[in-house]
Amino acid sequence: MSRLPVHPVGVRPVRQGFRLNRRDGKIMGVSAGIADWTGMPSTFVRIAFVLGALFGFGTAAPIYLAIGLIAD
Repeated sequence: MSRLPVHPVGVRPVRQGFRLNRRDGKIMGVSAGIADWTGMPSTFVRIAFVLGALFGFGTAAPIYLAIGLIAD
């Protein structure tokens, strides 16, 4: 038989490197790409960016923009 990778239902394999995920992304695909890379739900990453923008005096917004422009 062939050796096909078997993953549990609902669990996506973690990517080897970081890439933007424009298919599942909302704005630039940064949060969805980070979620794929780390294996976390993208909602948690989005909430972290919003909290970082609110409590970090807006520093998360330029970081998000820089990641979106530099990656891929």
